[in-house]
Amino acid sequence: MLAFGVTVDFMDEYLKIGETTTLRSLKMFVKAVVSIFSKEYLRKPNNDEIARLLAVGEKCGFPGLLGSIDCMHWKWKNCPTAWHGMYSNHIPEPTIILEAVASYGLWIWHYFFGLPGSHNDINVLDRSFIFSDLAQGLTPTVNYTINGHNYAMEYYLADVIYPQWATFVKTISSPQENKKKYFVAAQESVRKDVKRAFGVLQARFAIIREPARFFHIKTLNDIMMTYVILYNMIIEDERDDNEEEEFEYDQLAESTHDPVSTGPTPEFSEFIQRHHALRDRKIHCQLQADLVEL
Repeated sequence: MLAFGVTVDFMDEYLKIGETTTLRSLKMFVKAVVSIFSKEYLRKPNNDEIARLLAVGEKCGFPGLLGSIDCMHWKWKNCPTAWHGMYSNHIPEPTIILEAVASYGLWIWHYFFGLPGSHNDINVLDRSFIFSDLAQGLTPTVNYTINGHNYAMEYYLADVIYPQWATFVKTISSPQENKKKYFVAAQESVRKDVKRAFGVLQARFAIIREPARFFHIKTLNDIMMTYVILYNMIIEDERDDNEEEEFEYDQLAESTHDPVSTGPTPEFSEFIQRHHALRDRKIHCQLQADLVEL
């Protein structure tokens, strides 16, 4: 059912397993996978991994880049009739949204699932916890210089709907100059990493290509989380077998960032400052302009 998306009736005819036993086994399996492997395969990047992500971003022409962010809609076949309006938007059928951050190696570093399909990417971002650690000062300090300007905050590539925050680098609508056209082509090329991750995820597990047949959001969340965990396992295994794709990170790992601070934010005022800093529109525009000139 996970790999091929077959129905419960097929399992009864092919393997002679009853519907109740099949559904119970599937639910127990996904709960076990989430309980045992979620801390390892849904973790946030550590110091060494951040150094690798920054090295890959710099090699692609985006110093300070940690990955690309986007949302995917999963159709919900058995959505209760009373909820159809809440879970439907530009897609006529009810959907559930998955927000994810993927890197160049297609590893999914951030997972947020469960909001109704009527939300857009901005609504999902407002409910997401992607920047909670950054606002609390629990992330490594990243320092880099572009075009003579110093920056101390990593960022993600995003499409045009996302807000103009210091943590996002978006494309430019209707670019006129050659430099801006080149930047748009480079930004959209690298930003496709998260789209590729969604495509590979659906290719690995055919059930995601088909509408979800379960009735409860909690069960669907466990299933989707299991998909992402198993997907990251496969990515890790294939990455270990392809050493030629590795970049030279040693020098960057030593000097790019400081150790992670695991203590709480000492003052509430610092939290407010960080909260406003990651939403700084001026830094967003300056960073975009510097990357265009890079």
